[in-house]
Amino acid sequence: GSTGTTRIGKYDSDTKQNKLLYSFDKQVCVSSCSVNKEETLLAVSLAQNTRGEERLRPISKCLTLLIEIHPINNTKVLKAVDCRVKVQFLHQDASRRSVPESHLLLLTEDGYVELYHVLLTKQEGYRVVMANPDRLVRTAERIVEDLIWVQWDGHTQRLYYLTHKDKFLLRCVQFYPNHSCETVMELPLELPANPFPTVKFVSLGFDHYHTERTEKELVSMEVFTNRIGSMCVCYSQPQKDKQELMYTVVLVHKDCSKTFRVSLSSEQEATRLHPLIIPMGYYMLVYLQDHFLHCINTRQEEMLCHSLFLSGHDADLGLQCQAADITVLHTEEEPCGSLLDVASGRIYSAELSPAYLLQILHSHASSRCPSSRAPPQHLAALHCLLVYMGNDPNLELKIIEWLCDHINAFESFDQIQEFILASLYRISYEKSLSLDKVLPYSSEVPVCLLEIPGVVCATELHIESVIKGKGFWTELQWNTERTKYLDAVPNTRYRASHIQADWDKLRLERRPSSHMNHIEENTKKVLSMVDTWCLDKKLVPLFQEEDHQQRVLIGLTVDKLREHLNRHLPRLGKKKIDSLVVCYVAKLLELVRHMLESVWLKFKLGPRALCLRQQGSPAEWSVLHFMFRILEATRGLCLPLPPGFHTLVAVLAVRCLPPHTFLQYIDHGFLQLTETFLSRLMTDLDNSDVNERLKFSILKRLPEPMEQRIHHMWDHPVSSASISREYVRTLLEKRSKNKGFAFTSGDKPGLTPEFLPLTYLARILTDIEEQALNPFEEQENVDASFVEETALKQTLMGFEEK
Repeated sequence: GSTGTTRIGKYDSDTKQNKLLYSFDKQVCVSSCSVNKEETLLAVSLAQNTRGEERLRPISKCLTLLIEIHPINNTKVLKAVDCRVKVQFLHQDASRRSVPESHLLLLTEDGYVELYHVLLTKQEGYRVVMANPDRLVRTAERIVEDLIWVQWDGHTQRLYYLTHKDKFLLRCVQFYPNHSCETVMELPLELPANPFPTVKFVSLGFDHYHTERTEKELVSMEVFTNRIGSMCVCYSQPQKDKQELMYTVVLVHKDCSKTFRVSLSSEQEATRLHPLIIPMGYYMLVYLQDHFLHCINTRQEEMLCHSLFLSGHDADLGLQCQAADITVLHTEEEPCGSLLDVASGRIYSAELSPAYLLQILHSHASSRCPSSRAPPQHLAALHCLLVYMGNDPNLELKIIEWLCDHINAFESFDQIQEFILASLYRISYEKSLSLDKVLPYSSEVPVCLLEIPGVVCATELHIESVIKGKGFWTELQWNTERTKYLDAVPNTRYRASHIQADWDKLRLERRPSSHMNHIEENTKKVLSMVDTWCLDKKLVPLFQEEDHQQRVLIGLTVDKLREHLNRHLPRLGKKKIDSLVVCYVAKLLELVRHMLESVWLKFKLGPRALCLRQQGSPAEWSVLHFMFRILEATRGLCLPLPPGFHTLVAVLAVRCLPPHTFLQYIDHGFLQLTETFLSRLMTDLDNSDVNERLKFSILKRLPEPMEQRIHHMWDHPVSSASISREYVRTLLEKRSKNKGFAFTSGDKPGLTPEFLPLTYLARILTDIEEQALNPFEEQENVDASFVEETALKQTLMGFEEK
């Protein structure tokens, strides 16, 4: 600077202050520097001053020093060579060391890496000095040779490097807290010949005095990992002879690689540029300034439409500098990377904007596939909002509002199905990477969404990685092997439609059995969990009735999903799987409740919406239409609904639809009539001609057992006649089984005129009642007198009609 000195400091992220570590009394060109964990040693690599006035002696292109700075004391020259050298201290566990020591990596442009073991000692109680400075060079350990590219990850203490003999091999050296190390990964890569003119250093500090010209770089490469056990190797290759950019993402955890080719506008020269690659959770953002932004889904990579692609003005990140001046900072623990502007020294946080993704959803609402990019963008933005950013209840509410407003906007995919499946996937995707191929993520996607204009994707399976080691590497190895297994076995992704046949059998079964008891126990677990979630507000009357069919489907879904996960992912353990599936189905029911409450509030419906005697309003019709879409979406996926949903939709349907349309919905199986709804229909509606016709039409469509139960709820002559006929049939069947049956009542002469056939039948019924239990006595006291009275009324009605 202007003072003629060079200062080296350290930025403290906690205090937001810079701490001075060392100062040179003249201007020097610092190519690389590193301080040990205890801040007692400073390693510095100095480049030759190209201006010539102040050349270092002896004259060499690079001088590497090791300086004692606690306090400032001796300086040891480690190397004086004609190639660049990068320095990096290892951060080992100080609590395990009996002797204080530090370990330093020297990475050279000549293609080798050396490890220095520096023993330390204290003098005068506080001075920390090197114990064996003269032996440092002789005891250095060469751990890597013949590298052409190298990347350091300080947070995980890993060194990635690329070699080339017969083929390009990416290897990783893992350093452990006891300063031991081992090669834990080997991965072959397909790269062009001579991809790096000189050794490329990544994440080893920015060298202001040796910046490669971007047009000479054939390949730009970087490795990213995530603590859940995923690894992505990303590299780009600008095509000089074509207006396109090619970049590859090797998904080690998915045992595949995906290569993308993106056409670029001929108006702007971008063939010499490499894109920024920014890790964002399980997305990899590929950004080429002024051209495009590609958010690549590294967990659900099979289809392009699950990765968001933006181009032109939509792809502006709002950077205040050139992308070439940006260095990406990333750690496994942080979900999002940071951007360092090396020109100004500013650090920017990189985050996906929920507001912008919502804006994408609301844009181009009238677009139809296949000509428009809007539907793929909608689908990708929806999944990004729900899975990656979806733990915010307010955000979920905004997405539901979008569903309400744009339910008919386009037909390229089922928005509600995608909303449900993505929301359910969100609660489980952080538990294990292998769940990606086992749990459903998306519904059936039409062909028009499988391609994005201007983007070509090629997938290569089985990348032949070799992985060993502990901790993260054990998890990565298991994820890779499990992916290979799941790719080889058919039908590993759970589909609720597979339980349709079992449900058809069970929903008609009412006799208790051990299997039915097991299903009911599953249902109780789910409903008890839902009860603990929604105690505060119950705007919509759900979970307040017994719906036998839905209870069976809830329990069956838990049972089949548990069985599926135990078969394919036994490593998770039965207890964890049981908790996961119960939470999964409970979340499904809660999602439906949340959607209904949101639309209920949106259209300001109150208790009057449940009154059968009033005609439906336009607001109620809108709610009914939304409920029909929910019903259609869940039927397509064979998913259960909260008990009470079918009652509520039937109440709104009978109020809003014409009677013949309502009956057609029943005939086609779209409306499921519950006993709660039928009892309200029979009791709340009067017996006007219109209502009588509706009730008769509904009764004719009911299964016989349900019809008999509903007849007892309707105060009507026809209903009484039906009850009487069933009563007589039941008693006479009992009499025919009792062969020794004889009358007990003698002939009682009466003076009152009688209708002899009816009188004779009534006496038979009375005698049977006196000898056997009345099968109908719990239902409104049906007996022989009731039958006789009903028959007389029917006779009188017949005479009146004549």
